[in-house]
Amino acid sequence: MDGPCGLAVEARDFGLRGPRGWAFRGISADAEPGSLIAVEGPSGSGRTCLLLALTGRMRPTEGTARVGGFELPGRMAAVRRVSALAHVTGVTDLDPALTVGEHLRERALLQRRFGDSLRQGLLRPRGGRRREEEKRRVDTALAGAGLDLAVLPKGARTAVRDLERVEALRLSLALALLGRPRLLGVDDIDLKLSSAERAEVWDLLRSLTASGTTVVAVCGEAPHDAVVVGTADDRHDDTKGAADALAGTGLS
Repeated sequence: MDGPCGLAVEARDFGLRGPRGWAFRGISADAEPGSLIAVEGPSGSGRTCLLLALTGRMRPTEGTARVGGFELPGRMAAVRRVSALAHVTGVTDLDPALTVGEHLRERALLQRRFGDSLRQGLLRPRGGRRREEEKRRVDTALAGAGLDLAVLPKGARTAVRDLERVEALRLSLALALLGRPRLLGVDDIDLKLSSAERAEVWDLLRSLTASGTTVVAVCGEAPHDAVVVGTADDRHDDTKGAADALAGTGLS
């Protein structure tokens, strides 16, 4: 299956001011479709808010940005339709009590009801064809995220609480990939990972860009081959406030 066509990301003097001051300000970026974009900066520097703004989940307050052909903030809804998020605390949290298979089935059902209906309408497959298509989509998402159910302790019945950190990140990515996004946002890929695990995750994200998806990843230290967008260390990243706002609007 051909990969998605990624989106170019451009920004000029992009900023977002929240109740406690500027989350980020003066951000500029210029990345081609299918790029690996690293939002680099220390925790608390506005990284998560910038990720959410570039994926159409938070409204910027100054400057300009264009994601594909969509200008922000005017076309936020359009950007949300072609983007997805993974590993964002308070927004895409996995339920530790659910199994891997339950997460995948739930997301596939949501995608069928609220995702593809916007694009396919009456052309959606039914019955057996629909189930076959959903299985293909799940298999493709798992392959893209590098998550092999066969190596998990109980396969698809493995509870999220029993996953290793990288396995949980891969599951979050697989859930995001079920929507076949053209832009994928991934938060804090450094979180509690060893150097070897971080290298593994960066290789995974590179493989997604090689298939056509534009990836925006938040990190403390960017790899040499990424398009780097830096955030200053003297600004406040109100991640909890962002998550609360998203929960209230249903934009996650």
